[in-house]
Amino acid sequence: MNAAQCRRISVLLVDDHAVVREGYRRLLERDDSLVVVGEAATAADAIRIDSELEPDVVVLDIGLPGISGIEILRRIIAHRPDARVLMFSMYQDGIYATRAIDAGARGYLSKASAPDLLIEAVRSVAGGRRYLSPDVQQAMNRRSSAAHQLADALSTRELEVLRLLIQGYGVEEIGERLGLSPKTAANHQSSIKQKLGADSALQLILIAQQFGLISDK
Repeated sequence: MNAAQCRRISVLLVDDHAVVREGYRRLLERDDSLVVVGEAATAADAIRIDSELEPDVVVLDIGLPGISGIEILRRIIAHRPDARVLMFSMYQDGIYATRAIDAGARGYLSKASAPDLLIEAVRSVAGGRRYLSPDVQQAMNRRSSAAHQLADALSTRELEVLRLLIQGYGVEEIGERLGLSPKTAANHQSSIKQKLGADSALQLILIAQQFGLISDK
């Protein structure tokens, strides 16, 4: 076996929870062909470490506080156009996957997926292939054209706020979970209502559920 065949796939993990990153590292390094070369908890660290190490694959959580994973993805691609990024997220909604792929991601895997699928996804993306986990692919296939049109009117951050509103979180709680001030969270809520033509929080929820804009998973 020559040196090229022995070379392992290098991976950068980006998630704001250290315990979660440790779990990913242990899972990935069960496979002798993979090695985690760096970890990042913030947008600034993710962009800096990616630039320094130029890993084969970046595994990037979409739901980071402050700057969203989608924006980090755009910045990584802007600096390193050939970067291969796998979005790894608790969001199974097809719209998030669509946003990620449009922004330059090579794959999208939900955290509800079986552990072995993370290894499969990383290897696929490293090999230049697109990857969508089965649950996300199904969600994309189910989404109606009307839902796509409504979702396209919202930013990625607004989609995150909408999901939390539907789950019953208040503006202050949403701000804490997303790393936003209560005022900014409230502004996002007002913008969402305006864009979807909703006069109240209840109407907003009904519109989102009616069009399958946000799943209840």
